[in-house]
Amino acid sequence: MPVPQTRGLHQRSLLRDDVYRSLRDAIIRGDLQPGEKLRDAELSDWLGVSRTPIREALLRLERAGLVVATPGRLTMVAPENDDAVRHAQQVAAELHALAITLAAPTLGPEDFAEMERANQALTTALDTVAAPGDDSQHSRRLSCASEAIDADDAFHDVAVQVCGNPLIGQHLESVTATLRRREFLHVGSLTGSDSPDQHRAIMHALQEGHVSTAAELTRQNWLRLAPPVQQD
Repeated sequence: MPVPQTRGLHQRSLLRDDVYRSLRDAIIRGDLQPGEKLRDAELSDWLGVSRTPIREALLRLERAGLVVATPGRLTMVAPENDDAVRHAQQVAAELHALAITLAAPTLGPEDFAEMERANQALTTALDTVAAPGDDSQHSRRLSCASEAIDADDAFHDVAVQVCGNPLIGQHLESVTATLRRREFLHVGSLTGSDSPDQHRAIMHALQEGHVSTAAELTRQNWLRLAPPVQQD
C-alpha cells in the first residue's frame, strides 16, 4: 500500500494530550487559580510548545468546564460553580456505579489486591492531611492531598478499566476533573473523609456477589465528595 503522506500524526497527538494534561492538572491542583487569565504566549513559553497545541488544549478544557473563553477577548480559569460540581457528581456517580456493575463478573484476586493497595495508600495520605500542623506544613498537606486523590482515582479506575466499556472512562475524564479541583481548592474537606471505609464496603459487597449493593455504595461514595463552597 502507498505510504501515507501525513507524518508525525502520533507525535502530534501525544503532544496535544500532554499539553492538555499539564494545563488540566495545573488547574485542578490550584497552580492556576479560578479567574486567572490564560495567555497563549505565556502558556507556550511555560510548556515549551507552539501555540497550536495550547489552543487545542484550552478548547478541550472549555468543554470540560475548567476554562471560560470570551471570543476575541480573554480566556481564564473558570470560577468555582456549585451547580457544575453537583452536575459532575451526578454523572460521575452513575458512571462509576455502571462500571462496577459491568466489571463485577470479571474482577479477580489481582484486581481486588490492586484496589486494596490503592485504598491503603489513600488511608495513609488522608492520615497525613488530617494531622495537626502549622502553616509551614501546608505544602506537605497539599502533597498528601494529591496522593490521596491519586489513590482514590486508582481504586475506582480498576473497575473502569475492567468493565469493558471505553466510553465510561472517556466521559469520566472531564467530570472527574471538576470534582478533583474542588477538593484541591478546599483541601481541608478531605479531613475526616470516610472514603477508605466506603471502599472496603464496596469490595466486600463485590466479593460476596452483591453487585447491586456495591453499585449503590459506589454511587453514594461519589455523591459525598466535593463539598459546596462556603459562603462568607
